[in-house]
Amino acid sequence: MIRRWWAAADRAGGGRWLDLALYASGAAFAGLTAATSTLLPHRAWGAIAVVGYAAAAVLAPFCRSTRTRALLTGAAWAATALLPMLSQAAQRVGGRTDRAQEEVVVVEEAGRRLLDAGTPYLPSETIAALPPGDWLLAYLPYQPGMALFGLPRASAGTAWWTDARVWFAVATAAALVLAARTLLAEPPGGDARAVLRGAQAATVLPVCALTLATGGDDLPVLALCLLALSLCARGGFGAAGIAAGLAGALKLFAWPIIVVLLVLALVHGRRRLARLAAGAVGLPALAVVPALLVDARALVDNVLLFPLGRGLVTSPAQSPFPGHLIAEHAPGGRAIAAALLLATGVAIALHLLRRPPRTADAAAVVCAVGLFAGILLLPSTRFGYLLYPAALAVWSVALRAPDANATGSATTVTTAGTVKT
Repeated sequence: MIRRWWAAADRAGGGRWLDLALYASGAAFAGLTAATSTLLPHRAWGAIAVVGYAAAAVLAPFCRSTRTRALLTGAAWAATALLPMLSQAAQRVGGRTDRAQEEVVVVEEAGRRLLDAGTPYLPSETIAALPPGDWLLAYLPYQPGMALFGLPRASAGTAWWTDARVWFAVATAAALVLAARTLLAEPPGGDARAVLRGAQAATVLPVCALTLATGGDDLPVLALCLLALSLCARGGFGAAGIAAGLAGALKLFAWPIIVVLLVLALVHGRRRLARLAAGAVGLPALAVVPALLVDARALVDNVLLFPLGRGLVTSPAQSPFPGHLIAEHAPGGRAIAAALLLATGVAIALHLLRRPPRTADAAAVVCAVGLFAGILLLPSTRFGYLLYPAALAVWSVALRAPDANATGSATTVTTAGTVKT
């Protein structure tokens, strides 16, 4: 039913009216953010992005072909994400300290530590010796690969182009372009309109544009996961493993997606499972080895204990979703939230065992539902994390077999890339 509703909405006006709704709602969101947000980087984003969204909304009804709609999407991404990001990066070089979220500074400092000490992590006792105001920014709650985005500033100094967000954007764009080319390549070719809609969900959707402009570390992870799913849809399980492994080496958020991809590969045979696992599991493991050898305790303090609330300071990820509200206000709330999260994980695991996904689009739907439930129930979470289930849900339509996109018939793409009814 949801798919039929979505297909009908997407067909209206050749997709132009849904484009108009996307850009108009984006303009409203950006304007509201500029006027009311308590986060100064967000307000600065909204002041610029509202103009970009409004201009795209005016132009959307006149873009009749998929090509012109794609050009407008690219221009809108530049106006609502890249331009605000570059503006904030330049102002930050000029001395503004309120033109980046904490994660940008955290990643850049991690790059400096990686260059100097061989590990991006500080142990808790070293952090405790710092002034209390510096404790939060001294933690790196990400995988070691994330520190690579901080290397430009660590090695080349302070400049607009060494801002970590610039390199987040480069990696995001590269992964999304490869994902789109993979789905549109002949044979068997894909639905260009569905791929465009999926690209919009990962770029100009307000939560994505805002995140890239002000923080940005989630966007490369998301884009690499979308690339991995796209490669699986075309039978490239080995290459998909590399893309998923790169995502897993950046952030733990990629690991639920990796698990679902492993189940998808297993359905298609042990050989494909081995190909996927080599990259999806091997690359994150290799990324962790240097940090373990240099200071294993620091790795545990940052990646495991701090996100679980056992650091010297608590995570600023405190969006008022059910898990956070239960943990903070209910008696024994943290235990209840943890139990609910565990129960959700068990339910998804049972679903994977009983009805494992056989196609990439089915895998994307499982990932979207699972991450959405997890985000709602995590005690420490952010509104921006919703970009993962939103983009995965829309991208799942692009992953469907070409005949299914065109006719709605039950078709699948085999791992050899041929269409099978």
